[in-house]
Amino acid sequence: MPELLVVGSVALDTIRTPFGKADEVLGGSATFFSYSASFFTTVRLVAVVGADFPQAHLDLLARRGVDLGGLQVADGPTFRWAGEYGYDLNEAKTLDTRLGVFADFHPALPDAFRRTPFLFLANIDPELQLDVLRKVERPRLVALDTMNFWIQGQRDALRRVLAKVDAFVVNDSEARMLTEEPNLVKAARRILGYGPRIVVIKRGEYGALMVTEGRFFFVPAFPLDAVFDPTGAGDTFAGGFMGSLARAGRLDEAALRRAIVYGSVMASFTVEDFSLNRLLRLTDREIQDRYQTFREMMRLDD
Repeated sequence: MPELLVVGSVALDTIRTPFGKADEVLGGSATFFSYSASFFTTVRLVAVVGADFPQAHLDLLARRGVDLGGLQVADGPTFRWAGEYGYDLNEAKTLDTRLGVFADFHPALPDAFRRTPFLFLANIDPELQLDVLRKVERPRLVALDTMNFWIQGQRDALRRVLAKVDAFVVNDSEARMLTEEPNLVKAARRILGYGPRIVVIKRGEYGALMVTEGRFFFVPAFPLDAVFDPTGAGDTFAGGFMGSLARAGRLDEAALRRAIVYGSVMASFTVEDFSLNRLLRLTDREIQDRYQTFREMMRLDD
């Protein structure tokens, strides 16, 4: 089964929502991505944590089979983020960001990692993403994520890395910001012109849209009775998406569509509890049952 490499952040989060709070819990883009993708394939993780990072969190990832050979432990504090959500859970209000050792992060790839066939560049500085691309042998698929901070402050570098990747996974507000285009279909087409051949736009409670040359595919969000914490849902989506593609070992239209559904499945579980708590209880059977429910939701009987 082809391996999957992710380069991103591992962090400690403090979250407040109308439904509860969680202090100093496991977070970070690469964390959510890795745990989600590990249900589908072998994941290799490149990130940095401080000497204060709890060993129990490393053990948790290792038990899922995540290869931590690229995880650096540096002197200093771990990256910490604090955020708050109102009843509109689509947007978080950042209360505090302390980069710690993440401020000086320079991805170091073990030799074996350089030949990984599937690569996901999670939300980090576009210059670091470009550096990673220079260090790897050409993977079969490279996908990229970003955020508004890099779109505003590193637009030129982001455009350079976009020209070198196959897929761009981005949320709707970021797609609009990057392209200065309010219409998402037009925004997606413009992004295709930047270089990627696959654009996936995450729309939170409104689902996800995939655009390729001449084709569109839309998946609704799973109808949930309770949503507690949307933190990491987008990264979990990306993990399910990339993990499914790596497991399939194919990049045809059917595999891409299946991967979008699996991404939506994984994100729908994540929001049901804080941090990775729901994923810790997740079983393969639950994933397959919800995948089948998604298929039923989207089926049209003529």
